[in-house]
Amino acid sequence: LNSFRVDDTDGARMGLCFVCGAALSATAGWFGMQVATDANCRTTAAAADNGPGKNPLDAALRVAFKGGSVMGFTVVGLGLFGVCALFCLMTLGRDSDPNDDMMINAEVLRYQRAASNMSAFGFGASSIALFARVAGGIFTKAADVGADLVGKVEADLPEDDPRNPATIADNVGDNVGDVAGMGADLFESFVGSIIATITLADGDLALIALPIWVSAVGILGSIVGYNFVYTEANATQKQLLHALHKGIYAATFVVVAGSAVLCWLLFQDRVSDGYRYFG
Repeated sequence: LNSFRVDDTDGARMGLCFVCGAALSATAGWFGMQVATDANCRTTAAAADNGPGKNPLDAALRVAFKGGSVMGFTVVGLGLFGVCALFCLMTLGRDSDPNDDMMINAEVLRYQRAASNMSAFGFGASSIALFARVAGGIFTKAADVGADLVGKVEADLPEDDPRNPATIADNVGDNVGDVAGMGADLFESFVGSIIATITLADGDLALIALPIWVSAVGILGSIVGYNFVYTEANATQKQLLHALHKGIYAATFVVVAGSAVLCWLLFQDRVSDGYRYFG
């Protein structure tokens, strides 16, 4: 019961967490849309540059992957920064009740209450993800159906034909729903899983730190895997997929190895628990 006891500042703390979660989620989606719009044009230019000594396929793959990586790193960077910064803020000014009959360590109680406040951060991120996903999805489907009805049915034009101006609205809707909506959705899932794990830690500092550090190692692994994504000229579909798989394999190796080291460092006083958590 102690871990759910509230004080006079809980309303303000949860309001701050909610606003920050919504703001960071919207920021991630906005950056993703900006980068995706620029990357679309640059990928087209890279694919068309097939002069002597050029590898347009690899160049286009690298530009497109760079655009996607900006979105990914923005989501996890803002998410991890927001969780760490706000969790530290939520632990400030928290002391145990001197009249409390249940003698709970003040530090543990402070972490429990901070984790309870952090649920509002995930809820703020979820609210933006909901609006971005639903609004973007409705917009792009309405534009897509309208473009197809006018272009394919009435004007006998192929799908996404540049002569059909309605395809512009369709592409704008794709950017909103598939980029901003997806980015906000991933942001909510990323921070939500960390906050849930912190809450389940029940005030144990090592268990609170574990999901944060594992997420940080995952970002480092993604940076390593990013450099493994490339392909040869005239590559087949299978070779293109293998280029992406190389990045996944490299990132996975870094995350698994890094997680093993983290479990050893954080649980040196209870090694069996460290092995269990790593498993």
